[in-house]
Amino acid sequence: MSLAPAVAERLAVQEIELPSWAFANSGTRFRVFGQPGVPRTPQEKIADAAQVHALTGLAPRVALHIPWDLVDDFGALATFAADHGVGIGTINSNTFQDDAYKLGSLCHSDPGVRRKAIDHHLACVDVMDATGSTDLKIWLADGTNYPGQDDMRARQDRLAEGLAEIYARLGEHQRIVLEYKFFEPAFYHTDVPDWGTSLVQCLALGDRAVVCLDTGHHAPGTNIEFIVMQLLRLRKLGAFDFNSRFYADDDLIVGAADPFQLFRILLEVVRGGGYGPDSGVTFMLDQCHNIEQKIPGQIRSVLNVQEATAKALLVDRAALDRAQRDGDVLAANGILMDAFATDVRADLADWRESRGLPADPMAAYAASGYQARIEAERVGGEQAGWGA
Repeated sequence: MSLAPAVAERLAVQEIELPSWAFANSGTRFRVFGQPGVPRTPQEKIADAAQVHALTGLAPRVALHIPWDLVDDFGALATFAADHGVGIGTINSNTFQDDAYKLGSLCHSDPGVRRKAIDHHLACVDVMDATGSTDLKIWLADGTNYPGQDDMRARQDRLAEGLAEIYARLGEHQRIVLEYKFFEPAFYHTDVPDWGTSLVQCLALGDRAVVCLDTGHHAPGTNIEFIVMQLLRLRKLGAFDFNSRFYADDDLIVGAADPFQLFRILLEVVRGGGYGPDSGVTFMLDQCHNIEQKIPGQIRSVLNVQEATAKALLVDRAALDRAQRDGDVLAANGILMDAFATDVRADLADWRESRGLPADPMAAYAASGYQARIEAERVGGEQAGWGA
C-alpha cells in the first residue's frame, strides 16, 4: 500500500515543537543522570534540535524554558536558531523552583510573591517579543498538601487576577496556553488540576487564552480523546504536550506506553479540525530522556506522532459515518481498528525519501557521526539539566 496523495499532502504540513529541556540531563526524583555530549548552553540545545528537524522534516521550532534558557540577547538566539534551520516556538514559564514559591506562585497568599510570579511572566512575554514566539505556556505547581492549609476559593481568585494582568501584556498575535495537572507536587489540592479549571480561567481571560493538554497529566482510565473532542468543540484547545505514561507524569517517549491511545487522540484531532497550520493547535513534545540518548529519543518521538497521524488520516470517514448512523457497532469499531492495524512504516519511509529526507532517520543519525562529535567537543563547562 502507498499513501494516498491526499494523506501525503496532509502529512506535509505536520509540525511538532521540540522542548529544549529534552536535550538536557534529566532523571528520576532520586537522581539526575549525566550523559556525554549533553548541551551546556541554549545554543547547543538548539543545534541538537536542528538535527532532529534536518533528519525528519517534522520539527521546525524549539520551545524554550525560562529561566533555564536565559541568554543576554534573545534576538541573537532567534537568529542563531534560524541559521540552523529552525525557529523559536513556545516560551515556557517557571514558577516552581524558587524558594519563594514553596506555598505557591500566582495563587500565593503573599502579594509580594504573587508580584514576583507575575513579573516573571511579563519578562517571558518580553522574550516572546524578542524571538517572535506567539505562545506563553503556563504550568503552575501551585496547590496545598493539607486540608485547611489555605483558602482554595481565594487562590482561584488570585490566579484569575494574576492571569488577567499577564494576558493584558500580550501582543495582538500572542496567546496564553494554560496547562493543567491533576496532582504533583501538591497532593491535597492542585490549583489547576484539570481541563475544566483551565478552561474556566481561559474563558474569563478571552479569545487568546487556550488550554494545553499534556497527555501524561491524567488519572488512570481517563478518556483523553473525549477531552480533546470537547476542547476542540469549544475552540479552546491550544496545544498538546505529547508524552507517554504508565503510572503518572512519566514523561516517556510518546506512543511508547499506549500507541492505540495516541491514535485515538489524533483521530479526534483530525476529525475536530485541530490538525494543520491554521488549526490554532500546537503539537509539542514534553519528555525527559533519562536513560536513552537525547537526540535519538526525540527523533523516535516525532516519528511516532507522524505514524499515528498517518493512521488517523487513513480512517475511511464516509464508511465510519455510515456505520455510526446505522448503529453498526462492530463495523464502526472495525473501521478504526483496520486503520490502526495498517503498517505505514514503509510508506512513510518512501514519503521521506520523496522529500529528500533519509528513509530511516534513526539509522541516519547513528551514521552521521554527530553524536561522537558532540561528545568529543562538549568537554568542560556545565552540562544543562533540570534547573539549567
